[in-house]
Amino acid sequence: MSAKPLKVALLGAGVVGSEVARLLAEQAPDLAARVGAPLELVGVGVRRTGVNRGSWIDPALTTDDLQGLVTERGADIVVEVLGGIDPARHLILSAFEAGASVVTANKALLAQHGAELHQACDAAGVDLYFEASVAGAIPLLRPLRESLVGDRVQRVLGIVNGTTNYILTRMDESGASFSDALAEAQELGYAEKPDPSADVEGHDAAAKAAIIASLAFHSRVTLADVYCEGIASITAADVAAAKASGHVIKLLAVAERSFDGRGINVRVHPAMLSRQHPLAAVREAYNAVFVESDAAGQLMFYGPGAGGAPTASAVVGDIVAVARNRISGGHGPRESAYAALPVLPLDESSTRYFIALDLTDKAGVLASVAAVFAEHDVSIETLRQEGHGDDARLEIVTHEAQEKSLAKTCKSLRDLDSVRRIASTMRVVGE
Repeated sequence: MSAKPLKVALLGAGVVGSEVARLLAEQAPDLAARVGAPLELVGVGVRRTGVNRGSWIDPALTTDDLQGLVTERGADIVVEVLGGIDPARHLILSAFEAGASVVTANKALLAQHGAELHQACDAAGVDLYFEASVAGAIPLLRPLRESLVGDRVQRVLGIVNGTTNYILTRMDESGASFSDALAEAQELGYAEKPDPSADVEGHDAAAKAAIIASLAFHSRVTLADVYCEGIASITAADVAAAKASGHVIKLLAVAERSFDGRGINVRVHPAMLSRQHPLAAVREAYNAVFVESDAAGQLMFYGPGAGGAPTASAVVGDIVAVARNRISGGHGPRESAYAALPVLPLDESSTRYFIALDLTDKAGVLASVAAVFAEHDVSIETLRQEGHGDDARLEIVTHEAQEKSLAKTCKSLRDLDSVRRIASTMRVVGE
């Protein structure tokens, strides 16, 4: 074992940061053996000093001079778990300039400024690891970045936000409304009480989808490239309709090659998923990602996608990997964006659709509805009607069709006198 310890600077001492400090202290002998040198925590950057941060963080190590911690204490590895864009971005760039490798869990930063960070990392000849940025403790990014690098990934489907999965699970299993399920999630700490929008509007999942797609398809994908639709409009009637047809509603991150191979589609939205699909069994706040590739076939990665200890487990795993590279004089994988596949607009994506129409049940209404679908080349797979007269509802599932064709179909349906409103449209995925 090398006698010289590797110095670690920790930026952030919240839920994840405090757990990282705990693991570094509790497992110090084992980590030293695995790395080949001790890991020495040389400072913990916090926004406010003088706060009790638990027995694992020595108050003498805390500092609110985050820039000084990064550049003046000789850190070999800087761990960023502050979150947000700034000052995290500036501090990581400063760490690279100072010759330190970086481990981060910052999905928003990577999704918006990943290219800049990778370029600065390469210029400095150091490492950037970020396993904890997507799906917490689940080993996902390293398999995409390393294990599957000899394969050709075709599609990735992911449940990557525990809050929305918990809400949709409660709606499916208890019949709760969205608002009641959200309130329950907030009481249990799964959703933010002041503002849960990052979760329920899909923004958290969209940042993760950008990172997943970048790795899976060797192309630069940013948050701005990802179509994003949340779950706030999902009703108990939607959930009941899904259940009646053998489906469950999940918020999915979808990244897939286009049919003609000229680009990729990356999107986040609620979808009806067959209960036979492995992702359908993922309940409550758990995450799972389903990967389809040419040679390996179908793979699923499952586990806790958030929380202090699970996320810290992934962070410390990255610390060990980076530390080994420092000792050996090597480097981890670099950014792979050689394919440079364009992210295609949403209207060029194809999937199956569920459409619920509230209509007036009278002679010829089914024929007029079917004619609209035929006019826009959208083929109907199944059709089910409930109720009669002015309270009739027609539920339709289509064969695969382009998004732009479905949009034109819905526009024409709204012009029919017999259609009072389009009560719901939802993509059907994973058959």
